[in-house]
Amino acid sequence: MTRTQVGIIGAGPAGLLLSYLLHAEGVDAVVLETRSRAYVEKRVRAGVCEHPTVELLREIGVGTRMDAEGLPHHGFSLRFDGQDHRIALTELTGKSITVYGQQEIVKDLIAAHEAKGYPIHFEVTDVELHDVDTENPRVTYRDADGVARTLECDAIAGCDGFHGVSRPTIPADRITTFDREYPFAWLGVLAQTPPSHEELIYAHHERGFALHSMRSPEITRLYLQVPSDEKIENWSDDRIWSELDVRLTTNAHDFVLREGPILDKGITPMRSFVTEPMQYGRLFLAGDAAHIVPPTGAKGMNLAVADVRVLSRALVELLQHKRGELAESYSDICLRRVWRAEHFSWYMTSMLHVDPAADDFGRRLQLSQLRYTASSRAAATSIAENYVGLPFA
Repeated sequence: MTRTQVGIIGAGPAGLLLSYLLHAEGVDAVVLETRSRAYVEKRVRAGVCEHPTVELLREIGVGTRMDAEGLPHHGFSLRFDGQDHRIALTELTGKSITVYGQQEIVKDLIAAHEAKGYPIHFEVTDVELHDVDTENPRVTYRDADGVARTLECDAIAGCDGFHGVSRPTIPADRITTFDREYPFAWLGVLAQTPPSHEELIYAHHERGFALHSMRSPEITRLYLQVPSDEKIENWSDDRIWSELDVRLTTNAHDFVLREGPILDKGITPMRSFVTEPMQYGRLFLAGDAAHIVPPTGAKGMNLAVADVRVLSRALVELLQHKRGELAESYSDICLRRVWRAEHFSWYMTSMLHVDPAADDFGRRLQLSQLRYTASSRAAATSIAENYVGLPFA
């Protein structure tokens, strides 16, 4: 049996960042992760860092490699009607985003923990949370050697994702969930080829949505809208490249899709999900454990960062200064941002994807919105403001 102030379940960006922020304020924390270190450092996820996320990572001293290797972007392209329309993020907002893979942030945070001796326990099993509605919650688990252990805490942070153990620990009658599944999915590929464009491209095409993104000057990330029940076996590499070329090419034929070896491919369902409240007793949910957004708005990881920034301050106030007001308000504060991000992600998804159930009326409304967004500075500014990230609460 061991003791810490905060037990953190999950070594993704949310759990690792929370641990680092707490230790910086003198609050002890222990991170428990069911996967291996190699797995979490290689797990390819989000790649767009909002302006507030970038500023926070710099502020706490873990942004050095991001600044050296990340790709600052000052705009992105909307493509529809065979035309390219640029949303000038920096011109419209004075801010930018940085393309830097989530797994790279995880690597940086693990290295920072290692340098300072902050504890992370990988490959734990049989994780269970107990007494979370008391002031002395605890976590039981088996360590990497199979030894049964108990971690006594003052608070627990559930940062273990949508399928983790934290949210199901809360009694069903104490939370409300909001859920929406979309009738399409994303087929994503990671390709060993330089990006075909210097910025992200969001393309609306009659055959479906496509996204051109990147992870580095040598690695490109690309997505195609496919049916929600599609099988990856139906998509050969040649078919993927052919369909990307069709959906991304403009009438001006000034875009050349660079092809290369596909390193990884998979299909991701699209859904929106929110848990209210994001806390129960001394258990606080953060990141995907509390909410899921469609990836179209690039909000998932950034919401997790925003959550733990609030949570770290709330736990410092609670555990260091014995003031519980901020901890009690944690869910309300975070949910304001969560629902704004949910709306923006739904808006981008519905504007850019082809709904298989839509009639001609719906499709013309969709094109009207795209044309207005591309021609109105006010509409473009609204998208840019949400895309670069609203200020932290």
